[in-house]
Amino acid sequence: MAVKYLKKAEKTAATGEDDVRAIVADMLKDIEQGGEETCIAYTRKFDNWHGDIVVSQEDIDAAAAKVPEQLKKDIQFAYERVRDFAQAQLDSLSEFETELSPGLFAGQRLIPMQAAGCYVPGGRYSHIASAIMSVTTAKVAGVDHVIACSPPGREGGIHPAILYTLSLCGADTILNLGGVQGIAAMAFGQFTGHPADILVGPGNQFVAEAKRQLYGRVGIDMFAGPSEVMVIADADADPELVAVDLVGQAEHGPNTPAWLLTDSEELAEKVMKRLPELIADLPELNSKSAEAAWRDYGEVILVDTKEEAVKVSDEYASEHLEVHAEDLDWWLQNLRNYGSLFLGEETNVAFGDKTSGPNHILPTKGAAKYTGGLSAGKFIKVVTYQRSTKEASKDVAQVTARISRLEGMEAHAKTGDARLAKYFPDEQFNLQPE
Repeated sequence: MAVKYLKKAEKTAATGEDDVRAIVADMLKDIEQGGEETCIAYTRKFDNWHGDIVVSQEDIDAAAAKVPEQLKKDIQFAYERVRDFAQAQLDSLSEFETELSPGLFAGQRLIPMQAAGCYVPGGRYSHIASAIMSVTTAKVAGVDHVIACSPPGREGGIHPAILYTLSLCGADTILNLGGVQGIAAMAFGQFTGHPADILVGPGNQFVAEAKRQLYGRVGIDMFAGPSEVMVIADADADPELVAVDLVGQAEHGPNTPAWLLTDSEELAEKVMKRLPELIADLPELNSKSAEAAWRDYGEVILVDTKEEAVKVSDEYASEHLEVHAEDLDWWLQNLRNYGSLFLGEETNVAFGDKTSGPNHILPTKGAAKYTGGLSAGKFIKVVTYQRSTKEASKDVAQVTARISRLEGMEAHAKTGDARLAKYFPDEQFNLQPE
């Protein structure tokens, strides 16, 4: 049997993108040319914020006093796991020097970036985890100056829980800025004097587009789209947990893809029956988002074999990939394209999003085919160096000269000629290509 869709999405993650690009381009141009005053004007317009842009230590202390002790303990729990995982990632990288031929040495250095901009979306409590994931990882990597920005609430700046978290994780400067203006300010070094070398963190389509347009001028973590989840489930999977996990991602927003990939039509039918019931049981705002997401972007895909499931999954390259199936080691060894993998029903995307340790800032829209998620390595430049003895340069100079002349690059060739003449004046060399 060929791959069969029991439910096919009406829309894709790219739907509606073109409308955003011109708006973002104009805003970036305005903010760069107009400077901090223009940035402030946009903040007043979009967020109705008339307070300070740079958050003071006094404001941070006041925010900490408002955060309940249990929430502080929960934030600490998540922070420690994200920090320790990022440290393990950093420890897995290494500098080295190797002798490629006698006297010719080449090496690799790991150099942290000087400044990183971490965007944390606004909201009541919903993005505490994003603050932990971005700022903590940058600090573990050794970035000199970590700037964080988050939209100010109309009641009084960044939400206290998010502000407390940003401070705990080590942000050096925190800005009451959201949206395109926040991204622009970090990229251009406004309010801080530290233009970001890299911009990271999730955000809405305007934030994602601003990062995309600035890419090349600065680094970014990845090209981001709406959150995604795929669940691979076999006939023995628990349909209730599968349905719960799909809804758990669908509540992100009305354009969130949620995909089920299974070899069991019976399980698929049970999940499709249960999903609307779970969605209806959510609070109104969450329910509306999940209902639209499942209606427009949800898919249920039926396959015959594990191998067929792997092929389909790798084509989708889902941001989050759960496996509710037997022989988890087989899936770990055979699946290739995903942002983060969740093996077995005992773990799920929400665990990874909030507390378990690996980063939740992950590739979407198929980008998992060529990149992983945010990691300590994203904030590290892997640079090379080389050194050589005079004797070792003899062979390198001759080959360089001949290849350069073959390519028609005479000035390149002469850099080899000059060293051979200086270091080995009594020797003759064949420096012409044959």
